[in-house]
Amino acid sequence: MKVKIQPHTLFLFFLSLVSWNHLGAENDRPSEIKKNLLRKNLVPWCIVPFDASKRSPEERAKMLVRLGLKRSAYDWRSQHIPEFEEEILQYKKHGIEFFAFWGGHEKAFELFQKHGIHPQIWKTLSSPKSGTQKEKIRSAKEAMIPLAKRTAKIGCKLGLYNHGGWGGEPENLVAVCKALRADGHDHVGIVYNWHHGHGRIKEWKDDLNLMKPFLHCLNLNGMNTGAEPKILALGKGEHEEHMLKILIESGYDGPVGILDHQNHLDAEESLQANLEGLKKFLPKYR
Repeated sequence: MKVKIQPHTLFLFFLSLVSWNHLGAENDRPSEIKKNLLRKNLVPWCIVPFDASKRSPEERAKMLVRLGLKRSAYDWRSQHIPEFEEEILQYKKHGIEFFAFWGGHEKAFELFQKHGIHPQIWKTLSSPKSGTQKEKIRSAKEAMIPLAKRTAKIGCKLGLYNHGGWGGEPENLVAVCKALRADGHDHVGIVYNWHHGHGRIKEWKDDLNLMKPFLHCLNLNGMNTGAEPKILALGKGEHEEHMLKILIESGYDGPVGILDHQNHLDAEESLQANLEGLKKFLPKYR
């Protein structure tokens, strides 16, 4: 016996297939990944003096383009000062955002104004050796005021950078940040680095909740107990998967960085390793 299928039934069946396939495609779209973790929004960090290949500004910009990265945080040494302007020009030419600059340098500040860019300025928060907690907060704040004033003048955010010691503890970073903001320096925030926070792995959730309102950038790293090794590609450590889950569940939507920071490696190789490690984690947290 032949079964006659009505045209409208065939149409509805076809429509359901299209809807199913469309749903699958939607689940694979980058839009399902948090925007700040998309490759084009990540911030590569420690890719200048740590690059074993010692790239020129043009070579570095081309490397970032190959990797699909659209931002860069610029760390430097004295030999790179003559290249400051060329770095800016090559980033502009290749569509790379000059996202952040390490420390401070008057020539760089003048060039930022000349070229109309406003990168974040990242500066290690000092670690006073003596005094009460209030005195240490006041001392660390006062040490940062000249740079806070200078960065405000050129329209750049200032990030208090954790690099160990008293000044690397989340509670102290927040306290000094609040003290600076209370004095009118509202552009001051925090740049937190996992690779300088191995001693706070267990406290990561609480630390993130404390720092989140002030974070200018968060730099990721593979994380093993005891910092063994200190610098590690994402996906190679014991703890970063859980830490990333906490980060995503927190709703943090600010900038996120990935590291080179390995003198013996080509920067492209180490950045690619981090991108691949991050890619493994992301489907779990959409």
